[in-house]
Amino acid sequence: MKKQLPQSMENLLKDVYEKLGNDEKLKTMFENCYTNTLDTTVKKMDDGTTYVITGDIPAMWLRDSVCQLRPYYFLAEKDEEIANLIEGLVKRQMKYILLDPYANAFNEADNGSCWEKDITEMSGWIWERKYEIDSLCFPLQMAYLLWKNTGKTSHFDDTFKEAAYKIIEVWRTEQNHEENSTYSFIRKDCYYTDTLSRDGKGALVKSNIGLTWSGFRPSDDACQYGYLIPSNMFAVVVLKYLNEISLEVLKDEKLAEESIKLAKEIEDAIETYGVIEHYKYGRMYAYEVDGFGQYNLMDDANLPSLLSIPYIGYRDENDETYKNTRNFILGNGNPYYYEGEKAKGIGSPHTPINYIWHISLAMQGLTSSDKEYKKQIIDLMKATDGNTNLMHEGFNVDNPEEFTREWFSWANAMFCELVLDYCGYTVKRK
Repeated sequence: MKKQLPQSMENLLKDVYEKLGNDEKLKTMFENCYTNTLDTTVKKMDDGTTYVITGDIPAMWLRDSVCQLRPYYFLAEKDEEIANLIEGLVKRQMKYILLDPYANAFNEADNGSCWEKDITEMSGWIWERKYEIDSLCFPLQMAYLLWKNTGKTSHFDDTFKEAAYKIIEVWRTEQNHEENSTYSFIRKDCYYTDTLSRDGKGALVKSNIGLTWSGFRPSDDACQYGYLIPSNMFAVVVLKYLNEISLEVLKDEKLAEESIKLAKEIEDAIETYGVIEHYKYGRMYAYEVDGFGQYNLMDDANLPSLLSIPYIGYRDENDETYKNTRNFILGNGNPYYYEGEKAKGIGSPHTPINYIWHISLAMQGLTSSDKEYKKQIIDLMKATDGNTNLMHEGFNVDNPEEFTREWFSWANAMFCELVLDYCGYTVKRK
């Protein structure tokens, strides 16, 4: 018996099927991936908020949950129930941020579940407390995009405003991590990327240069150098969103002023400290810097990434510095770019060598305006599903049937967003 889908989803699926033609495999994959998040990961809570697990891990990541629901903006525009579901997620995210702005993943309730008994300031609500800039960026992005794609403003309440001020406070504090921050994180008996050096303080960075510090990457791996450039870029973008929200909806001139001032400081610092001259590729962005002159040239599959710069809205795909950066990270200069018999693309130190990610493949397509190129990426993703009709975390470039995470909602969502983008569906950003 065929499961009952919302009418808005039925209508969208019908339109997508028509545009995909006779590719039955692709249509099956799209429907499986598009319905998977709603079917398996989303829970409406008694307080009207929404809880979203990441998939095979029973916790909600602030970052992942936003990405998981992003393909549903196209439904939310006309489907109030879906719009309310997204609004419920925004409201729950803001509550979590006020509980602890340094945590990356949270429990459904104050139940004490956690990934590991880490040495940091834990509470029963926190699944993991790895501080990642993007964990604060994505909820602001979702709040803004919900407004732009549906016209809803009811989520811009007192809790949202309080959380927004808290985010600015944290990013200000972490501009001088060494002297002002009380955050630290230690995990015992683990791989080195799962903990921070210097008794949990992290590698030394130069203070007060404008950039804001991050302990961990979006992969949940420790930063080599604490100024993570893609995440600082994302902070700039969402601070500008916050400025607009403050002026047009909240009517809070102080919040508007503080957000745009911080955005300018970080952006100026990115262009000063986050750009290098490469002997082969020219002017390009580094992945991480320390402010003292050291930098890390690479890209990671997780978002935000250097590859995703146009996607997050920092620069467009025709920006020369971005194009140079893209040429570097989609080539052998990037230590996490792998080529094999079945596929090529960007992987991560979070997964085995020669494993590339479906998320990064989707991002290759989403950051190109070339429709034929998008289709090539879609076909590659279709051919590397490991015969599951779903997406995964990483897979072996020589054998896609060897993969990590059989159930990974974020990857399914990214595949759907690329297919939708190919079919003419674009998330409104203005």
